[in-house]
Amino acid sequence: MITLEEFKKIDIRVGTIIDASINKGARKKAYKLKIDFGPLGIKKSSAQITDLYKEEDLIGKQIIAVVNFKPIHISEVTSEVLVLGVVTNNGVVLLNLDSKVENGIKVS
Repeated sequence: MITLEEFKKIDIRVGTIIDASINKGARKKAYKLKIDFGPLGIKKSSAQITDLYKEEDLIGKQIIAVVNFKPIHISEVTSEVLVLGVVTNNGVVLLNLDSKVENGIKVS
C-alpha cells in the first residue's frame, strides 16, 4: 500500500494528442504520440493503443497521462509521459473526460 503523500508525488495531467503515427521499431505494436500539455509544452509518448484506436481518430483527443516519470527510450521514441488506460480483452481503452478542459490541468 502507498500513502496519500506518496500518491501526491505522481503528476497526472490532461493533454491533447496533436500527432499520432506507428512506432515502427517497437517490439509490441504502438503509436508515437505528440501531446500538447499547455504550459508544460508538447511531450512525446509511445502508447500500445493500436487495437482500438486509429491514428486519425486520436488527433484532437484529450487524454490523461503521468508527466513526471523519467523518460524512457522505446525504439524511435523517447517516451516522456505515460498515457493512462484500462487493459481489456479487446485492447487498451484510454481514460478520458466528460467535458473538454484546458491542456495541462492537473488531475486530483
